[in-house]
Amino acid sequence: MSATRFTYLGPEGTFTEAALRTLPEAATRELVPMVSVPAALDAVRNGEAAAALVPIENSVEGGVTATLDELASGEPLMIYREVLLPIAFALLVRPGTKLSDVKTVTGHPVAQPQVRNWLRAHLPDAVWESAASNADGARLVQEGRFDAAFAGEFAAATYGLEPLVTEIHDAENAETRFVLVGRPARPAAPTGADKTSVVLWLGDDHPGALLELLQEFAVRGVNLMLIQSRPTGEGIGNYCFAVDAEGHISDRRMGEALMGLRRTCPQVRFLGSYPRAGVAQGDIRAARTGTTDGDFTAASDWLTRCLDGRP
Repeated sequence: MSATRFTYLGPEGTFTEAALRTLPEAATRELVPMVSVPAALDAVRNGEAAAALVPIENSVEGGVTATLDELASGEPLMIYREVLLPIAFALLVRPGTKLSDVKTVTGHPVAQPQVRNWLRAHLPDAVWESAASNADGARLVQEGRFDAAFAGEFAAATYGLEPLVTEIHDAENAETRFVLVGRPARPAAPTGADKTSVVLWLGDDHPGALLELLQEFAVRGVNLMLIQSRPTGEGIGNYCFAVDAEGHISDRRMGEALMGLRRTCPQVRFLGSYPRAGVAQGDIRAARTGTTDGDFTAASDWLTRCLDGRP
């Protein structure tokens, strides 16, 4: 395995690269752009890279399906870090292009819903065609295939373009969550502000099946931060569920919830416990009464005393 190499969704100039460069360890690694999320993750699976940074959730569009599906299938991988990056787009054009010259635009499919209102107001007749990434859209503009691309302003210099308009976003405070993914290993020690990610498969389709899964978390006081259904590819109506939950696998409430799910689900894929990004210690929600590690220990001790005849 190449311990000195990180891959990311490329090409150069993507928001993913910008997010990766916020990690201190990125300064000492070779950063290799890949053409797709599957390619970035496969490089980790086959030992060509130690880790990959890929987008997993957007505050406007929700989960990034390519990443969720890749993590749910194939050789298991684990999430070790997450990065939150504020997202604002620039309209990148070849030098000398005016707004009235823009007839065709491009960008990543996830970008389009984030600039739809701006497009309607300023370029109502422009034709949109999706690109593999925002940076790839900038490359296509450089090659003359489109008039403009929505990308990060920082990508302009890489592709010899100019930012015609900056700070474009329909939703204020839009951000994308990225995850650093590596091969499975022991999770990092809990920080007190952690997140656990899993993928769950339903055993069979019956009334209340999803509720039964959620109750494993609810009765133990585990707060869910994301739940998204994804088709398994085994026919209409067959789904798995990507879940992010507040806490660490070493927390008693989380561990018992996962054991309950493992007993009832045909398959549970643990994707990792890792520090939550952008959370200060003062923002951490206190565990509800009855759900702390001490409460679980006290209940276990009580059961032992009952079994010993000394309740």
